[in-house]
This record gives sequence, C-alpha cells and structure tokens, in this order.
Amino acid sequence: MNPLFALALFLLSTAAGYLLIRQVPALLHTPLMSGTNALSGLAVLGALSLAGVAAASGNRWLGLAAIVLGMVNVVGGFGVTERMLRLFKKRDRAGDPHA
Repeated sequence: MNPLFALALFLLSTAAGYLLIRQVPALLHTPLMSGTNALSGLAVLGALSLAGVAAASGNRWLGLAAIVLGMVNVVGGFGVTERMLRLFKKRDRAGDPHA
C-alpha cells in the first residue's frame, strides 16, 4: 500500500470519526463506551491469536505489544464507564432507611 494513500486514509477516517462522535448526545456516551469495550475485547482476542503466529515468526514483542495495548484500552474503557455510571447512582443520605 502506498504510504501517502495510507496517511490520507488515516487522516480522513480520523476527521470522520471526530465529526461523528461530536454529534452524539452526552446521554448516549455510556452505552457507546460499553459497545466499544466489547469491540476492544474482540481486538484483544485477535491480538492473542496473532501473537501465536508472531511467536512462530520471531516477532514476539509485536504480539505482546498488541495484547498489552488492547488490554489497556479495555481496562481504561471499563474504568471510564464505571465512573460515568456512578454519576447516575443516588447518594446515601444519613439516617434515611429507604436510601
């Protein structure tokens, strides 16, 4: 693939993604984040399978990097989702048995 074409494709997809996400209402960000975490989990499974191929070809570090970066994305995404969901929970009121 031509490197100039790859760069143009990357820039175009970055701009399209930014414009698309900017249009999403704040109320929908939590469900979208959860869906993105599921996709990141699939990316980690793909990285695991490719790491086996990479180990056979001598590129172990590349396979390890793919797994680590995918897991950082998954863990960080779940952390952000948890923080967002905590915003919607009711706070305990002292002395209220129904809280």
